[in-house]
Amino acid sequence: MNTLYTIDLSIVPTTFDLLHIWLGGAVFVLLVLLLVLLLAMVSQLLSKHKLALALRDAQVGQTVAIANSNAPLKERIVEVEKIVEVEKIIHVPVSEAVILRESTPDAAMQLLSLLQKEARFIDFLKEDVTLYSDADVGIVARVVHEGCNKVLNEHFSLAPVRNEHEGAMVTLKPGFDAAQVRLTGNIVGQAPFTGTLIHKGWQVTSVRLPKMAQGHDASIIAAAEVEL
Repeated sequence: MNTLYTIDLSIVPTTFDLLHIWLGGAVFVLLVLLLVLLLAMVSQLLSKHKLALALRDAQVGQTVAIANSNAPLKERIVEVEKIVEVEKIIHVPVSEAVILRESTPDAAMQLLSLLQKEARFIDFLKEDVTLYSDADVGIVARVVHEGCNKVLNEHFSLAPVRNEHEGAMVTLKPGFDAAQVRLTGNIVGQAPFTGTLIHKGWQVTSVRLPKMAQGHDASIIAAAEVEL
């Protein structure tokens, strides 16, 4: 086995189910993707808000300039009416194509670095676990689970999307947020839908990632180690 990924399998004398190990790894990978998606959505909303404010200020300035000009009153009224008509056209709701914007990967790489530091997360996923028994893998999974949970608790605040107990019957009214609730099973017709809550879902309520120094290379998830 490669010396770089050597793991002490006697750290915790406990066994763990291999299926739950992979499920835990999948959850953390999805968490990274969710964080990147949230950052992209916030950036897009801020850009749209700034564009709307700039357009409004430009229209107000143009209207004031026309009102203060020396042109005849009739011509000034016509110019103001043109501006109003243009504003109405701009605010007409139109169906916009979904534009996927590339987001900065720094936050995602920073999260991977924290998981590697506290839980040897990447070492564990890159290890060929087929060489070990389920009991041996389970022992290491305990250590990885503890470290990953520490990262989540220190840097994220999480809350369930739905507050009902799993297994309870819930009704989704027309206009429900499809980003918060994913429908499965036999989907027929339109809302309201009534079904069984299989999973409460998770949402991030706050993020507390450490600030990075200027010039820091976030792509270095873990520095190479050289023992002298």
